[in-house]
This record gives sequence, C-alpha cells and structure tokens, in this order.
Amino acid sequence: MRIVRWLLVAGALLCAVGARAADAGKVLRIAFPVAETGFDPVAVSDLYSNTVLDAVLDPMLAYDYLARPAKLIPNTLESMPVVSDNGATFTFKVKRGIFFAPDPAFKGKQRELIARDYAYSLKRLFDPKLKSPWVFLLEGKIMGLDDLMQRARQSGTFDYDAPVPGIELLDAHTLRLKLNEPDYNLLYIFAMPTLGALAREVVDAYGADIGSHLVGTGAYYLKDWTRGSSMLLEPNPHFREEYFAGSAGNDAHDGTIAAALKGQRLPIIGRVQINIIEENQPRWLEFLNGNLDLSGVPNEYTNLYVPGGQLAPSLAKRGIALQRSTGMSVTYQYFNMKDPVVGGYSPEKVALRRAISLAYNTGEEIIIIRKGQAIAAQSPIPPNVAGYDENFRNPLLEYNPAKAKALLDQYGYVDRNGDGYRDLPDGTPFELEQPSAPTSLDRQYDELWKKSMNAVGIKIRFKKDKWPELLKQSRAGKLQMKGSAWSADYPDGDNFLQLLYGPNSGMANDARFDLPAFNELYRKARGLPDSPERTKLYQEMTKYVAVYAPWKLGIHPIENVVVHPWVRNYKRNPNILAPWKYLDIDAAQRQARR
Repeated sequence: MRIVRWLLVAGALLCAVGARAADAGKVLRIAFPVAETGFDPVAVSDLYSNTVLDAVLDPMLAYDYLARPAKLIPNTLESMPVVSDNGATFTFKVKRGIFFAPDPAFKGKQRELIARDYAYSLKRLFDPKLKSPWVFLLEGKIMGLDDLMQRARQSGTFDYDAPVPGIELLDAHTLRLKLNEPDYNLLYIFAMPTLGALAREVVDAYGADIGSHLVGTGAYYLKDWTRGSSMLLEPNPHFREEYFAGSAGNDAHDGTIAAALKGQRLPIIGRVQINIIEENQPRWLEFLNGNLDLSGVPNEYTNLYVPGGQLAPSLAKRGIALQRSTGMSVTYQYFNMKDPVVGGYSPEKVALRRAISLAYNTGEEIIIIRKGQAIAAQSPIPPNVAGYDENFRNPLLEYNPAKAKALLDQYGYVDRNGDGYRDLPDGTPFELEQPSAPTSLDRQYDELWKKSMNAVGIKIRFKKDKWPELLKQSRAGKLQMKGSAWSADYPDGDNFLQLLYGPNSGMANDARFDLPAFNELYRKARGLPDSPERTKLYQEMTKYVAVYAPWKLGIHPIENVVVHPWVRNYKRNPNILAPWKYLDIDAAQRQARR
C-alpha cells in the first residue's frame, strides 16, 4: 500500500515561517533493518516507527544535542517548566508562532500549536479504545485522568472534553499538570515522541487511519510512504525559525560541530530518504558503495572493519569516521509469567526459568554472533543510566549447564518416556516455543538456543513470523517467551525497571511479571530524586529479578556507527532518535567520492 500526502497549495512554502528553506539538494540516505509498524504516537512502540515520529512530532522538551550527560532543554516551550509543590505540579508555557505542517484537515489555514494540543495528545494515551502500550508512563500520576479512563471503559466512550483536575489550561499557551504524588522523572516523559503534539481536528478527520496521516510541528513531515519499504521526509514548510543553540560539548569533535552549527537555521538537509533493508549484507554493501550515508556496522563484519575496536585502514583512507559507544540499552529473553509451562511463581517454575537461563550460552552469543561487540548484562539497567550499579553481579548470568541439569532434576523435569527430552514434573511432555523472524541473524540465534537447550535435554521449536506480527502477539500475551530489547526512552533506571512493574503488564511489561514486593519498591523509588537512597531501591529490585528470573538477561551492545565524510555534524546521542535536523551534507563531496 502506498500513501502520499501532498501540500495543500503550491504556494505553501511562501507562507512558511521565515524565508529560507532547507537545501533540497542535500539528501540524507539511511536504512532501517526492521519495517515500521505505523505512525500513531500512542499506538506504536517500536524503535523505528518512533524514530520517524521523533522527526515529525514536537514534544514540549528535547535533549541538548551535544551535552553529556543528558540534558533536557525547552523544545516548543518558552523556557523549562516551572516545578512547584515539591515536584507535584508542573507548568508549561508553549511558544507562540509554532505551526503544524499543512494538511486538508486545516481547511487551507495555518494552524498554530497551542497548549490544548498537548492536553489532547496526553489524554489520547488514556483512551481505552486506542489500547496504548505507553499508558504506563503516566498511569496513576495525573489527578483525575485514571478516573476518566475508567469511566470510558464503562461507557465505551472517552470524553475528551470532560474536565480533569490534574490538567489545567491557564490560557491558550499555558498548561498546568497536577500529580497525585511527586514524580522526579516526569519531565523525561515529555521529551518522548509519544507525547508529541497532534491536532485534534487531524485525528477527527482520519479516525482509525490516523497512523497513516502523520501531521506535526516538527522539522520534517512525511512526504511519501510505501509501507514496509521506504519513507521520504521533507522539511515542514511551516517549521518555525529555529537556530542551533545547544552546548558546545566537552571534546574537540563537539567543538567542531558546535562551530559548524553556530548561526545555522534548522533543518539544513532538504530530504531524508529511508529504505527498509532487513538483511545485514545488502544493507552493509549499500553503505560501502556510498548509497547510504551512515550505518551501524553489522556484528559479522566488525572483525574485518572494526578490528580491536579501531576503524579499518581501508575505511579510514576513504575518510569514513567511526563512532563507538556502549548503548543505553539491554537485551533480554522474557518468560510469559501467565504461561502454563514457563510462568508462575512456584518453586518448580522458578527453577525451570533459572535452568533455562543457566543453560543459554551468553558468552558464545557475544563472541560468535555479536563478534565481541557487547558486554554481558548483569542487571536490567545499562551503563550511563542513573541507577546503574557496576559492581552488581547476577548469579544467573553464568553459563553452567551442569547446574541447570541439577536444578531440572531436583524439581522433577526428567525424561520419563525415553525420547531423550525432559518432561514436566507431572510426566507430560513439554517443549519450549521460541518466536523468531525469518532473517539470517535470527537463524544464528535459533541455532544457539537449540544447541544450549539440547545440552540440558530441553526440547525447543521455533515459531517463524515477521517481526511486526511477533510484536503484536507479544503485546497480546500469546507468546510463551521471546527475545527482546529496550533502548532508553530517558536516561534513568526507572525506564527499564518499569518493564517489570506489575500494573504495566500487557503494555511495556511483556513478561507480565507481577510481584508485590517488587511493585512496592518501584512505587517508592518513583517518588525519589536521583540519590543513593533511590539507587539502593533499584538494587533491591534487581535482586528480585535475579531471584524470580522473569527475564534471562542478555547483553548491553557496543554500537559501532560509521559515517561517510560528506556527512557533517553527526554525533550519536542515545536520547535523540532522529538527529537529522542538525546534520549537513556536502553534496559535491559525495558526488566526487562515489
């Protein structure tokens, strides 16, 4: 299916804020390894769909492009929000003169962004009909909003016009939020594309198809979209007059970028072309041939192109640059705690999950599949995130088939029918079902899982399906277990521990882990600022994860990004999904070097 959204009138560029447009001759070409799932911000939860949302929609806050550690800055606000009542009240003042991209829903008029748009976009998270996987971010936090959601569940209709005690519109450009209790991570949430502003008349115009009609106030708009194949973004002709005003950074590279961006109106690049290339080999060849401007280095090629963590001379001679960092992300294998085979909290179920975790060879994954480009995850919280404890060691991370066998034997998982595989304690035959996408990389993981499970006598089969379909099944609780990953939405351990918070089951908590002791610690930590006291609570929660094993923890990836010399101003910021408005392309250099 191909969807194209045209500008309303040929003269739309003439009425844009400011007189200068981005350079249409400068095109950034990138590839996603996984297809997008749609573009309704409250409905999609995958990285790649949200990357496009990050370029098109405007949350109230953003991250300083070069600042390390992460620093929040105003995006569509006049200044940082005013925080009062000891962290329970937040007041946001929206800038005047910010406009949505043209769309027929606006009936030929320019549509200014106002505070009501953020209130509306916030309420959409709580509309039960939308089944947002992101409602957990604010559930139980804003006065009266959960009550409105509950009334909608009973009546079948969400009343967007009903007053909510915790959402006040003081004037056209001022929004005040009142919380049930202090929450020191709230501002991070308002820097996520999930809470980018939508105009109500656009949502009303397209209804259930809003995910195909992405209209925002961000630097770009979605000009052309072929589902599962390609996306073309072009500058929003109504984008405000914005200039780089970030920090200079803390190293020479930062200084060079800051100097290049000084006085530059954003965005600089006139087109962003995104193609879906699922297999690593063709995607990497496209980069080597100069058809992609920047790319991650697939793990199977790191020994050749990033030996010992250094850029290969063959690439360096071409002026290609390497940016290498430990990602603010974690991989894990979750177990569905509602599943009759691997779920549950009884001793024999815990023993089974522990045994599976001990039997899986994470070291081989790091060395063979990831080519050494990862470190083992000791806890759900990755490095460079508030609450990370570099000294914590997870006893289930070790590879110990002998201990796994002993656990299985002790709790009655033995071969009773002589077929070479273990049965359940009641004598019923059992096998694990591992979902897997039809890619060469997934086949490598399938082989490692089969080898690891065979070594301890556990039968495993693989359920093959496209990744978007597996994601839907995961959200619906239909999978027994699944490999997954989470990248930081914001740089705090709360963003990872919330994946195991009981009330988030069926949303971010795919494992459906619901342990009262863990939940109580999580609620207590949420009301504290970043401090030794809160870090101690995070450590206690991490111990519960190790004990009950709802996850088999995986790795924190080491990310290698290579950039052609004609791409200017690129610095990876793990909190900015789409840094495209800061980038520049030397089109003449690209043409000369190809």
